[in-house]
Amino acid sequence: MKLSQPFTYDDVGATARELPPGYDHYRESAVIGRGRDRFEAAAEAVMGWAMQRGTGLGVTADTPRAEISATVVVGRWPLKAPCRVVYLVDEPDRRGFAYGTLPGHPESGEELFTVRIDPATDEVRAEVVAFSRPGTWWSRAAAPLTRVFARLMIKRYLRAV
Repeated sequence: MKLSQPFTYDDVGATARELPPGYDHYRESAVIGRGRDRFEAAAEAVMGWAMQRGTGLGVTADTPRAEISATVVVGRWPLKAPCRVVYLVDEPDRRGFAYGTLPGHPESGEELFTVRIDPATDEVRAEVVAFSRPGTWWSRAAAPLTRVFARLMIKRYLRAV
């Protein structure tokens, strides 16, 4: 299923730095437990597409784990959202990946999915950082609803891990 189409936005990799203007910005996190074992388990889950699978929308990925250039499609017909992994986060206290939208996705932008552990408190957090804007005529027409849907999806991602 390797999708070789170009990304549908110019700011590829921007979830790793300051989010670009001209998009809706999202930053959400939730405490999901404590301790190194919880962090390791959550990191494995995130890298194995658990945040996406936990939405209940269906996931088709061309790799069992997130890796650079892997493609994933979230959703089912008639609404599919194809994405490609842009970069990985592999630090001792933070792990995850970001993916960007491909043609056919109703939105245009990027999402970063990570888990982190605070070494001082052992608190483990799941995090989602994203920027997006409508990518189709119908998502532009339904922009207020798509923003609500985006926030709902982010909450589902966080609960999934």
